Amino acid sequence: QVQLVESGGGLVQPGGSLRLSCAASGRTISGYAMGWFRQAPGKEREAVAGISWSSSSTYYADSVKGRFTISRDNANNTVYLQMNSLKPEDTAVYYCAADTKKYFSTSRFMDYWGKGTLVTVSA
Repeated sequence: QVQLVESGGGLVQPGGSLRLSCAASGRTISGYAMGWFRQAPGKEREAVAGISWSSSSTYYADSVKGRFTISRDNANNTVYLQMNSLKPEDTAVYYCAADTKKYFSTSRFMDYWGKGTLVTVSA
């Protein structure tokens, strides 16, 4: 079993930045694809970014391309999401998820989920 714990959320002004972290425990995630998802009030959960086990490939939703960067530190069992130029529409609960396959795909069901961290972008 893998436990995922997100941190780094909070209140930020439009145009600001936040860095989310996802710490994994229970077993190593070095061989797993990882993803960040978000769910805004009244909306369905959506994939924001994904990264392969070796960081060789990444995925970004069109809405965050050029602003968000996903990365991972396999030695420390941690995944990050750097969010820059934040907009009010980025407000959501952000979830970290793990897929036991090596490459991220938006069509795959993720095997493990964290409980989420709230990001609020507001003046």
